[in-house]
Formats: sequence, C-alpha cells, structure tokens
Amino acid sequence: MDILHRQLAAVQQKLSWVQTEPINWKLYVQAFSWTVTLFESYLLLRQYPLYSKKAPPAALEKDFEPGAFEKSQAYGKDKAKFALFSGLYKQILDSTLLHFGFYAWSWQAAGQLIAKLGYNSKYEITQSIAFVFILYFLSTIPTLPLSVYGTFVLEEKHGFNKTTPKLFVTDMIKSWLLAFTFGAPFLAAFLKIFQWAGDRFVPWLMAFMISFQLIMVILYPTVIQPLFNKLSPLAEGDLKQRIEGLAVKLRFPLKHLYEIDGSKRSSHSNAYFFGLPWAKHIVIFDTLIQQSKPEEVEAVLAHELGHWFFMHPTKMLFISQVHIFSILALFPAFLHAPPLLASFDFPPHVARAPPTIVAFLLFQMILTPIEAVVSIIMNAVSRKFEFEADRFAVDLEDRVRATGGEKAAAGMNDMGERLGRALVSLHVKNLSTVWVDWLYSAYHHSHPTLTERLKGLEQFQAEKMKKRN
Repeated sequence: MDILHRQLAAVQQKLSWVQTEPINWKLYVQAFSWTVTLFESYLLLRQYPLYSKKAPPAALEKDFEPGAFEKSQAYGKDKAKFALFSGLYKQILDSTLLHFGFYAWSWQAAGQLIAKLGYNSKYEITQSIAFVFILYFLSTIPTLPLSVYGTFVLEEKHGFNKTTPKLFVTDMIKSWLLAFTFGAPFLAAFLKIFQWAGDRFVPWLMAFMISFQLIMVILYPTVIQPLFNKLSPLAEGDLKQRIEGLAVKLRFPLKHLYEIDGSKRSSHSNAYFFGLPWAKHIVIFDTLIQQSKPEEVEAVLAHELGHWFFMHPTKMLFISQVHIFSILALFPAFLHAPPLLASFDFPPHVARAPPTIVAFLLFQMILTPIEAVVSIIMNAVSRKFEFEADRFAVDLEDRVRATGGEKAAAGMNDMGERLGRALVSLHVKNLSTVWVDWLYSAYHHSHPTLTERLKGLEQFQAEKMKKRN
C-alpha cells in the first residue's frame, strides 16, 4: 500500500502547478466540450447521406420485404436529424449555464437551502447532496422536451412507442425518487471516504465503488427493475426447454429465466443476463419472443452465454476499474486547486477550500476530450468481444460434444446460421440501419455492424468446417 501511495504522490508532485497557476479552466472546458460536440455533429453528417441509399447491401436484399428498407432509411434519417439537433441544443444549454456561473450559483443555493433546515457551511456533505440534486433537477427540466419529442413523436411516428403519457410521467417521477434514494447515501459515503482517508483516498474509494456495484447487481433485479417492468417466469414450452438445456450443457449457473414486458414501452427487443457468479438470471423481452422463432432466440442466448464463457463482463469491469483508478489518481491535484474553482466563478471563500464534490465535477469536465477517446477504445474492445461471442455460438456444437458427447451436441450444428437469421430479423423488425459509416460506427457503436457480423459468422463457420476436414 505504501508503494502505491508513493507512486500516487509522485503523480501529484508533477501536477502541483494545477494548484497555483491561474489557468482559465472555464475557457478550456468550453473549447473541449464544443470540440467534442462538433466532432459528433461531423460524424452525423458523414452518416446522414447513407440514409438516402435506395437499396440494402446485396447480401441483405432478400431479407427485406417490400417497403421495409425504405422504412428503415426513413427512421434512421429522422433519428440522425434529431440527434444532430439535440446534441447542439444540449451543448448550447451546457455552455450557457457554464458561462453564467450556474455551478457557483447552485453551490450557493444549496447552502441557502440547508441553512433553512438548520445546517451551516460546515456540513459539507449535506450541502454537496443538495448541490448535486439542484444541478440534476434544474439541468433535467430544459431537456424534457427532447425526451417527450423522442418518445411521442419520433418513436411514435415509426411505430415503436408504446409508452402512454401517464407512464412517461410515472417513470420520470420514479427515476427522480430512485436517484435520491440511492444517490444520496452513495454520495454521502463517497465524500466521507475523502474526509476520512485524506489524499490517500484512491484505494479505499476503489474498494467502495466495486462494493457498490456488486450491491447494485443484487438490488437492481429485486428492487429497481420491478418498479418499471414486470418480470414473469418464462412460460413452459419449446423455448424454455431449449434455454434450460443450453444452460445445463454449458454449466451456466442459471437461477431464474424471465420474460420481461418490454412491449409496455417499446417494440424494440433485447435479451441479457445478470447476477452474481454463482446465480445468474436470463431476461428475454417479450418483443424478442414475438419477433423470433424459438431456435433463433436460443441462438441469441448462445451468443450471450459466450460473453459469460469468456468472462467478458468481468473483463469489461476490470478495464473500467483501471479507467476509474486513472481518473482518481489524477484528481488530488485538482482537489486542492483554488484557481480551478475561481475560474468557474466561485467566490474566494469557497475557492480557498474547494468542496470535494465541486472540484470533482469540474475535474470531470476537464477530462471531456479524454473520455471521448476512451469511449472509442471501449467500443473497440466491446466489438472484439462481440465477435468472440459470435464465434462461440458457431463453435458451440464442438464444445458441447467435447464435454457431453454426440447426444448433447445434437441439433447444434446450425447454431451460427440461426444466429445470423436472428440478427437479420431483429435488424429488419427494429428498422436498424444497414448502411453505416466506419468512423461513425467506431465512435458510437459497441457492436459490429450487421454486415460485419454476418461476414464474421460465415468466416467462423468456414474455419469450423476446415478443422473437421
């Protein structure tokens, strides 16, 4: 532990200039955030002409019914225009709030609020919680029209929206209550660690955040998700037998198999698993069951179990922890930097002793361009994992045969073909675009494009057959 602290202290020594140099951090943040927003707008403008193509790629022409491709292109075009407008709107809003000292005002308002409750500025954690929720609520209100338009105009126009106005409002209120119920204790513990550990907070904060994530793995399916969706045991039948059989053959620790009423809000479909290492839960959207055949859903689940087999969630968790550690290792220099707060219009008496939460939020803004690069790297890793999971589905027959014999592997020889059919079907029915600019995809997509995955499945199948011969 001492070695770690010495290394972290050396990093802080090299960043000591942050605490004294009168840098105009607000100008840098404005420039950084606008650079990222304009780059994202540029990517949308690269992608937009592809929505004017008149036909799908040749390999997919047979999969589109008359008019389906045109609907897909229209949906993509509308989403792109909305994304371009909403991205610029949010950036203008954020830039305006930053320019007029919204964060400094919010800290002052939080102090005034807790003063009415009998607390003074010595109660930094209480004021910090009030500060965060003032920011959260006041920054949410101007973007509500975007959410309303996206749900009740854009998604409604293209036949996906199932959310009623009452459900929309109810979901929003529930989200706010959950944010306070879980956010306030988390934030209090987060800040308490800073007070207790001082500048040696990094390993303790890492341990706390990992523990919190594990707790949420337990609480999300049992407490949070039932507030929004109904999880029902998957009905008896062919699909349930296929999935349970697959889990047994792979020794997947399946505890519960659920169907979720995703159609309550949208016609889009999905499937996923979650849980602790010894007790996993599989959730399948009712829309996926309605849109796909049982053997195709089984292939989708075979892909998902590939992620489990190769420990992709654990690897992504590890990568994210390295990322968080890197951020926390740089933070102490900014935590004790009065010039940082002064540049964002905080009064001298606040800047002289920077509140932890304020310094951390401003520090996060400074990292905006770095985070954009990190997201590209994370997407690249995620796409690699997707290909590995696809290969797993193709090779599943051989894996099961090696451990369970010919009888256990029966009926799995076409798993890759079934996965391909399922992917095509889901893309077509969800009106997903099949023409994608490579740079746009690299920045935005955590999954390979449909054509990339289909080519990959063909290659994996060919390699499988070559090994047998």
